[in-house]
Amino acid sequence: MKISGARTEPFAAIRKRALARAGAQVAAREVTAPDSAAFLGLSEADMTPKVIEALQTLMSEIDDLRNEVAMLKLRLNEAQGLADMDVLTPVLNRRAFLREMKRVSAFAQRYGSPASVVFFDLDNFKAVNDRFGHAAGDEALKAVAKRLLANVRESDIVGRMGGDEFAVLLAQADNETALSKAQSLADAVRSVPVEFGEWSAPLHISYGVREIQPGADPEEALAEADAAMFVRKRKQASA
Repeated sequence: MKISGARTEPFAAIRKRALARAGAQVAAREVTAPDSAAFLGLSEADMTPKVIEALQTLMSEIDDLRNEVAMLKLRLNEAQGLADMDVLTPVLNRRAFLREMKRVSAFAQRYGSPASVVFFDLDNFKAVNDRFGHAAGDEALKAVAKRLLANVRESDIVGRMGGDEFAVLLAQADNETALSKAQSLADAVRSVPVEFGEWSAPLHISYGVREIQPGADPEEALAEADAAMFVRKRKQASA
C-alpha cells in the first residue's frame, strides 16, 4: 500500500491519531524504504490487522481532506470570479480590467505584440436617468455592455470603468485597427433602440483610442484613452 504526503499538519495529526487507536508504536526515524510500513516507521511485526485497519481509516480520512481542499479551491475560484465582475453588467469591473491591461502591456513588451484600449462614454446618460429614472438608466448600461460583448473577439476584454463609462481591450490591434473597431462598436450600440416601459431610444456612445505601449502603466493608458474620447466628443459637438 502506497502512502504519499509529508509529515506535516494536518496529515501528521491524523496519522498519529489513527495509529494510536491501533496501539502501534511510531518510530522517529527517517523514511528509507518505499513501502508503507517503512514510510510510517513501522516494522513488519507492527503490521497487525488492527494497524492495517487503522491505515485504511487513515487513507480514507486523507481522501476526505483532499476532497474538502478541492471544494475550497473551487469556491475560492468562484469567489474570485465574482469579485472581478461589475455589480450591474456582465463585464469586468475596473480593478479586474486594469489587471488585464497590465498583463497585456507586459506581453506587448516581451513579444512586441500590438494592443489598444478603447474608452467609451454613453452620451446624454444623465438625461435618461433624470427623465425616465435610474431603472431605465440601468437597462441602458446593461444594453451597452451586452452589445460590446457581442461584437468583440474572445481574446478581447470588456470592462465597466464606473457610471456610464466602459472600456474594451483589443488584443493584436494597433491604433488604426482599434479606431476602426471602436467605430464599429459604436455603430453596433446605436443600431438597436433600448426599450424600457414606454421609453424607447437609440443609444449613442463616444470613444477614444490609445495604443498600449510596451510596459505602459495601465492607469495612464486608460486616462489617455479617456482624454482622447473627450477631445472627440467636443469636436463632434462643435461640428
